[in-house]
Amino acid sequence: MEKEAYRILVVDDDREIVRSLGKLLELEGYQVLKAYDGLEALQKLVEDRVHLILLDVMMPKLNGLSALMKIREENNIPVIILSAKTEESDKVIGLSMGADDYITKPYNTAELMARVKSQLRRYFQLGAATAGKDTDSTLRTGGLELDRNTKQLTVDGEPVKLTATEYKILELLMEHPGYVFSAEQIYEKVWQEEAFTGEKTVMVHIRRIREKIEANPKNPKYLKVVWGIGYKVEKYD
Repeated sequence: MEKEAYRILVVDDDREIVRSLGKLLELEGYQVLKAYDGLEALQKLVEDRVHLILLDVMMPKLNGLSALMKIREENNIPVIILSAKTEESDKVIGLSMGADDYITKPYNTAELMARVKSQLRRYFQLGAATAGKDTDSTLRTGGLELDRNTKQLTVDGEPVKLTATEYKILELLMEHPGYVFSAEQIYEKVWQEEAFTGEKTVMVHIRRIREKIEANPKNPKYLKVVWGIGYKVEKYD
């Protein structure tokens, strides 16, 4: 899909932030939808096709995290949280609840645009058809099966819904079963940018994937931590 067709929903109760962000995105060639609280954001998702959401946390009627939980019940589109809450614990909570990225205010506009482009690229790579890969279109280990044509994960035959970011992380690890990737390697390969502060972000996404694929996330069968080194998917016949 051409960039001009990408539709981005900007959600913030500060109308000046929405206006300035909208103008910035439009200058980059994106279409912009605007909402000023979580309930209005959910309504916009019903009314229009949206390809990415920039979401504030502290808003009236329905806050950003509650809206995010509702969005994730039905939709895996990329969500980037933009928040004035700068504590590391706030970032972990946001990512744990399903955000693909978390950027603190005030933000660097060049960095924000880079993150937007990265999330859109990942999302549409996830949705694109994969042709000419019949011999390796399905990745398997034990009861874990990832079909790269349909972008569908099943665990013991049961479908499991992943976000685009979760899919790319699991695909990377399943392509190399038994191989240990550091958090920095995962971040750079999936986010396609240098991993200056990516370790916590990767850790939270790994935890979310584990909760979806493991019978006992605290004693995982597939997605293992190699302490002090990184993460791997165990190899099974």
